[in-house]
Amino acid sequence: MNALSPLPPAILKRKAVVYVRQSTQSQVLHNLESQRSQYDLVNTARRHGFQQVEVIDDDLGRSASGAVARPGFERLVAWLCAGDVGAVLCLDASRLARNGRDWHHLLELCGLADARVIDQDGVYNPCAPNDRLLLGMKGTISEFELGILRARMLEAARSKAKRGELRINVPIGYIWHRDAGLGFDPDLRVQEAIRLIFSRFRELKSGRQVLLSLTQDKLSFPRPSEGRYMTSFDWTPIRYRNVISVLKNPFYAGIYAYGKSGPRAEIVDGRAHKSYGHGKPMEEWDIFLKDHHEGYIGWEEYERNLAHLATNAHGRKGGVKSGRGGRALLSGLMSCARCGCRITVTYPGQALSPVYRCDYMNTMLGHDRCVHFGGSRIDAAIAAEILRVVQPVAIEAAREAERMLTMASEERRRAAELDLQKAQYEAGLAERRYAACDPENRLIAATLERNWEATLQRLEACKMRVDVGEAPIVAVEPPDLEGLAEEVATAWNAAGVSARTRQRLVRTLIKDIVADVDEQSREVILTIHWQGGQHSQLRVKKPKPGQHGRVTSEDALTLIRSMAGRWSDSDIAATLNRMSLRTGCDHTWTAKRVSSTRKINGIRAYASADKQGGWLTMAEAAEKVGVTHHVIRRLIKEKILPAEQVMRHAPHQIRIVDLESDAVAEALRHRNAPCRDPRQTTLPMITNT
Repeated sequence: MNALSPLPPAILKRKAVVYVRQSTQSQVLHNLESQRSQYDLVNTARRHGFQQVEVIDDDLGRSASGAVARPGFERLVAWLCAGDVGAVLCLDASRLARNGRDWHHLLELCGLADARVIDQDGVYNPCAPNDRLLLGMKGTISEFELGILRARMLEAARSKAKRGELRINVPIGYIWHRDAGLGFDPDLRVQEAIRLIFSRFRELKSGRQVLLSLTQDKLSFPRPSEGRYMTSFDWTPIRYRNVISVLKNPFYAGIYAYGKSGPRAEIVDGRAHKSYGHGKPMEEWDIFLKDHHEGYIGWEEYERNLAHLATNAHGRKGGVKSGRGGRALLSGLMSCARCGCRITVTYPGQALSPVYRCDYMNTMLGHDRCVHFGGSRIDAAIAAEILRVVQPVAIEAAREAERMLTMASEERRRAAELDLQKAQYEAGLAERRYAACDPENRLIAATLERNWEATLQRLEACKMRVDVGEAPIVAVEPPDLEGLAEEVATAWNAAGVSARTRQRLVRTLIKDIVADVDEQSREVILTIHWQGGQHSQLRVKKPKPGQHGRVTSEDALTLIRSMAGRWSDSDIAATLNRMSLRTGCDHTWTAKRVSSTRKINGIRAYASADKQGGWLTMAEAAEKVGVTHHVIRRLIKEKILPAEQVMRHAPHQIRIVDLESDAVAEALRHRNAPCRDPRQTTLPMITNT
């Protein structure tokens, strides 16, 4: 090494390459003096006698540890292999490489091409043993220095994180205060948005349902306006990833975690490539501090939320899935008693009736299905069992539902009020900015005016939301809930109750159902695990092959049997419709349907169809005596004309003998006479006195 001796003319004919590099983008932006010193090496090359000087600065902001690609360094290596480089100039050895592989590879190429390495200390000839030894030591020291610096910084950060004092990036809803440390974001609207996600998840038990609920209420979620710096927010429509990121982040449960992710290294084209940000399991986190700060929820609730999200995952074993709608009431709730897997639901055929079956053994091992059975009878049996259990506590459940409805309404009103306050502030700020602007400067004034108009429109929209949510308070008496227990079935079967609502109610009461099939007795055995820890067993008869569920109810058949001996099919159909009884296909009754049902069940026709018999209907009796049926009805009501009814609401049956009695004839004869008390006497208009 001799910095004063001149370089050989053969080397000076080639070009000199100045290699400029800084490790991070922050150094590129702020360490400008280091850049200036590296670019000044061009003058150093000219002082050594080089006429052609090239600068390679493609690797600014790239590390030389060997974990990332460096196109500038690869271009330098290519020029060395071509023999075009006479000298490589760098500020120090660490600029060229921070790993032994790249450094020694560069020295080998410089030795083969008879190129020099020039830094601030002098000129080195890699072909000379002493210079080669010195360059090797510099490269080793550079690599060792990088390891020492990295180890010291990481250990210092880890040591600070163990005390919970390292200011890591915090999620939305928290902020590092300059003096007070970590705490809630002072913006109440941001806090309310986070709390609303957790409160809705407690109720719905599904991240997807939380998203749909918040979207229906037109609620927004904050997004940092300046990237990672949470100094200001843009309120945008909430997305599914916002909901999941809040529910899965342990920071909201008061957990301070450090080292949640780690690097991964792989060999690509003979070079080690490292990638960062790969998540690790919770038990492998470097630092895990509970109760480090005030959380939006507790640790137990956070674990329950993770369990719910895991069991809701489609197609996974174990756990009860959340209610997602559909025709099947018990979808995702039943497990197989034989293999323990979750029973799935299919909808074969055009009727789309649910069928429950365990497909795991068939899909994975090719074995026969464990169990399979229709869902209509099972759903009806479980619904009846739930109604039986719920009836004694129907009043308390109604009051709890009313309380939850009030809380949900209060949450929506609170969110709307916070939106209104934010809109009022933004509108006032836009107005002040417009007032402070010079009116003559139209380029700026026009933009500020448009911003002001946009904030005023948003303010009006927020006011409308608040006005809609604030219904006038009317003093009403509390509802009488004493008769609610008898109306539970009516409420369950109401037309406005959705399948998802029924599924959520079932999951509120039932933890799990284990299903099995007894082939000998043809019964489906359902073991119900209730939420309170109790268990009950329910047996449902499995239909025989070819048997379907479109069967006329026993009540309708009983009525047809009792009326068929005296009444026509039309009268029977009218009576069945008045009693709200339906056919097996859920249709209203007609004379033709009654006749078909009689023939199938072996019920003979009505006896009064024979007009030579001794019975008449009300219409026939009225026609026989020449009066309206209202007169006949009055005679029956006054007990003058005897009549019979098979059951209430059924037509009246009148004997011909009773219709021809003297009492009926006398009543018909005087039906148009004025109503007068026979005990009253007529007084003369003119007396003798």
